[in-house]
Amino acid sequence: MSNVTSTPAPVAPASSSSRHAGRKPDKRREVNGFTGLAHVALVIWALATAGPLIWVVLASFKGNTEIFLGAPFALPKHFSFQTYVDAWSTAHVGRYFLNSVFVVAVSTAGTMLFGSMAAYVLARYRFFGNRFIYYLFVSGLAFPTFMALVPLFFILKGFGLINTFTGLILVYIAYSLPFTVFFLSAFFKTLPNEIDEAATMDGASHTRKFFQIMMPMAKSGLISITIFNIVGQWNQYLLPVVIMQGAGADKNWVLTQGIANISVSAGYHAQWSTLFAALTLSILPMIIVYAIFQRQIQAGLTAGAVK
Repeated sequence: MSNVTSTPAPVAPASSSSRHAGRKPDKRREVNGFTGLAHVALVIWALATAGPLIWVVLASFKGNTEIFLGAPFALPKHFSFQTYVDAWSTAHVGRYFLNSVFVVAVSTAGTMLFGSMAAYVLARYRFFGNRFIYYLFVSGLAFPTFMALVPLFFILKGFGLINTFTGLILVYIAYSLPFTVFFLSAFFKTLPNEIDEAATMDGASHTRKFFQIMMPMAKSGLISITIFNIVGQWNQYLLPVVIMQGAGADKNWVLTQGIANISVSAGYHAQWSTLFAALTLSILPMIIVYAIFQRQIQAGLTAGAVK
């Protein structure tokens, strides 16, 4: 008996349409296209933001003729720091700068102390009225500043705090607390309860748990909100104008008031280079702060999402 071997029938090659029918759409091209558009948008945004800053810095070294008749982004013919000397001493920017440093330092410290304690209690403890107090703090975010200027002025006047650093510091703290409590209360909720319970079992008091355990764990969030408060209080103009007025008020002016005064004077005396030097002195501290604490700010903003 002979063995018969059967040969398999040839398989027809699959058409191109059938090969691609079950394949998922390639999203790499879409992602690459979106990434390219995002990069273009970021470059445009960076130029729109950095352009005016570069122009201000360059103009601070120029005279009036170069500022108005020369190329906007051309380098100055002579790099002289005399405009900065005039702004610091003659225009009293040095005094305004030190006033701002003192007021912002004290008010930021007070804001972080009271705000972190309030946020910790509202986030970690349950008691009657907890949510009401929390929403009372958060409602301050929706309250426009200019609506409270008149009653605020008369309240401070009744306490004798007009044209005083104490009054300005207290107002800065009050207006910075809502966002601080809102931000930190959400951050404190993400911290693990096991460490808190272990500290309680070891006999740690509430004060010790907060200052020695919870605050170090919330370091990234505290740094982030501290930077936001510093920038917001450093750039504040409306509140100091209302509070710092009266006889001899210019001695207690902060930097924003001093720059506004230089701007008005420059309109008549053409001290434009002095004005731009003062603006540069007010901008540089914030740029330095952001450059130093950039990683901490990003870590604080993303810590809650990661946890």
